[in-house]
Amino acid sequence: VQLQASGGGLVQAGGSLRISCAASGRILSSYVMGWFRQAPGKEREFVAAVAWSSGNTYYADSVKGRFTISRDNAKNTVDLQMNSLKPEDTGVYSCAAQFGWNARSTLSYEYIYWGQGTQVTVSS
Repeated sequence: VQLQASGGGLVQAGGSLRISCAASGRILSSYVMGWFRQAPGKEREFVAAVAWSSGNTYYADSVKGRFTISRDNAKNTVDLQMNSLKPEDTGVYSCAAQFGWNARSTLSYEYIYWGQGTQVTVSS
């Protein structure tokens, strides 16, 4: 499985941005797809995940109510719609995949496939 993230950019605080992860190769229904981010000088942190089969989602508390993760079975894509962006949302956003059914998969080491990151910068 290969993952390709796109759609990052520069946005003002309060604005919106949508990033996408395109998956190539065989996507099994037993996959969980996640988004992680890493700010300069900080550790990578979980943002959101979706179970491919059920569509169940899970979010970090810091983005709950502002971000929405979704998957498109036909296109093999996972999108992250980010609204009400804050400067602290700035970072490199990476998509990842792991085998499993539970969207509450927040640990990066559980994910076995990773895409390259896309930069999201939120100015104040």
